[in-house]
Amino acid sequence: MKNKIVLFTLALMLSFSTSFAGTINGVDERISNSFKKDFASAEDVQWEKGNSYVKATFKMSGQVMFAYYSEVGSLIAVSRNITSTQLPIGLLTELKNNYREMWISDLFEIAMNNDTSYYITLQNGDYTLVLKSNNGSSWEVFKKERKEVL
Repeated sequence: MKNKIVLFTLALMLSFSTSFAGTINGVDERISNSFKKDFASAEDVQWEKGNSYVKATFKMSGQVMFAYYSEVGSLIAVSRNITSTQLPIGLLTELKNNYREMWISDLFEIAMNNDTSYYITLQNGDYTLVLKSNNGSSWEVFKKERKEVL
């Protein structure tokens, strides 16, 4: 009886170890190696798996960043939250001229395929407005929603 328990335990341990072969903390080794190459000085890395991507949340130079990888280890995009003062001058000027009655609730930049885009969420008492800039010089409306009246 003891031999059967020992054999069963060994078989169970072997099956678990092979089911995670090629992964580190549940992340495919190809993705982990790509990340280490792309962000060698990253700290506090946390992984999250999506439907068709893997997201790394990490700190680099004191800034929280997000890197998105394909399931085969290719870098898809990198994003980070920013302040309005980190926007290109043209975008900041347009905000101050055209949206001064609204406040910023979210702002981030995303770099993908050597292009940088900016997304900003603005709000006032009536609307939530999401603007997008692909070229860094002007905003376009990405989404506009009327707030529900309570």
